[in-house]
Amino acid sequence: MGQEIHSREFTAEDFAEFQHRLEAETRLLANWFKEGVFVFNGAVGGLELEACLLDQKADPAPLNQVLLEGLDEPLVVPELATFNVEINSTARPLQGDVFEKMSDELQGVWQRCSRLAGTLGARMGMIGILPSLRQDALSLRNMSPLNRYQALNDQVFKLRRGRPVELHIDGRESLDLCHDDVMLESAATSFQIHLQLDGQRAATFYNLSKMISAPMVAVSANSPFLFGHDLWDETRIPLFEQAISVGASDLTKRVSFGIRYLYESMMENFQANLQRYPVLLPLLMDEPVERLAHLRLHNGTIWRWNRPLIGFDESGAPHLRIEHRVAPAGPSVTDCIANAAFYFGLLTGLAEIHQRPELQMGFIRARSNFYNAARFGLKAELYWFGWERVRADRLIREQLLPVARQGLGLLEIEPASIDYWLGIIEQRTLHCVNGAGWQRHWVARHGRDLRALTLAYLERQESGMPVHEWSLE
Repeated sequence: MGQEIHSREFTAEDFAEFQHRLEAETRLLANWFKEGVFVFNGAVGGLELEACLLDQKADPAPLNQVLLEGLDEPLVVPELATFNVEINSTARPLQGDVFEKMSDELQGVWQRCSRLAGTLGARMGMIGILPSLRQDALSLRNMSPLNRYQALNDQVFKLRRGRPVELHIDGRESLDLCHDDVMLESAATSFQIHLQLDGQRAATFYNLSKMISAPMVAVSANSPFLFGHDLWDETRIPLFEQAISVGASDLTKRVSFGIRYLYESMMENFQANLQRYPVLLPLLMDEPVERLAHLRLHNGTIWRWNRPLIGFDESGAPHLRIEHRVAPAGPSVTDCIANAAFYFGLLTGLAEIHQRPELQMGFIRARSNFYNAARFGLKAELYWFGWERVRADRLIREQLLPVARQGLGLLEIEPASIDYWLGIIEQRTLHCVNGAGWQRHWVARHGRDLRALTLAYLERQESGMPVHEWSLE
């Protein structure tokens, strides 16, 4: 979905031809999985950070086109709303001081964006959901002027037969509303973590990535408020799942945790894409079948919380990646990099311990853990390998951080780097505070002035300190 398209109008012939090409590319990909053609030269990681532009009153500032033109930075691209952008990172081998390099790059680009935003009378913000956001800001007038977004809106509502999105979230409070376009999606901003995989073990890593989605969302939750309502610790999860809903069945949800683990390979995901998901954007591209252009575009319109990706290196050889999408943006660059370090380390460490993890934790339990963690954050009760029910903060601190430390050691991350980044995760669990917790503590002390909360959050974010060090004064 990152690519622009030439038109928002499609014919029945476009859909038929796209389907034909999608089937051909899916057959080719299946052969690649059988032949084991995917390159792997060691673990490689990357990041994407979605961010907001705000005015001085903490309202969305629809300035992304002006910002991008002035910035002239290929790592920063538009998002669905004119008040959102996405910052990408350079993919790097996971070794040595990689997290310091990731942090320096992300911090540098963030500061450039912030300085330019300041000249426009705006501020940059990274947060799962803006507490000060109002529903009327999420309208088509604030959609980025790109055909792919206009076409996405058109096709989603054709599949919905024009019915509005009906949002229902039952958390600490309840929220019910209707919305007439896909712009609800732009209320949710994420921190997406990419990992290139060994094709021989990709299914194991993918299944483990689903299992650790619960502790990842628990430790990183940063989205408790939506339109004035106190909901889940990570309200972004139910919001995004319902914002682009085109079917009631788990089999056809475009945003979902999935319905099962992989049995043998990630090819099962792409076969499901072909069989279960109607084409949304039938853009016909003049590309050889080996580039899988139509398959990759179709996959980009299915937002699994752990999304399989096919990429190509500079020589044109294909590789496999997981895009881990469960973490929200923020609270700070430091917090984001710590989240990535925890994910890479935990996944690597667990893969060393569990050769067939799906035999030890049922899928229904992993999915239940995920939604419990999204709802209750670090206070969620989770099930784990060999454990009874245990609170997420204790599970992470006592069981998972040692495994993540082992995993980062296997990746040959520098010991001081391991101590620093995992120390941030440990401090969150010791204080039982993530971004959601800090926001609720601030409201408990100062009252539910969500505009003032957003401004207080931005002030602390701009200090660069991790959230467990933020004051409430």
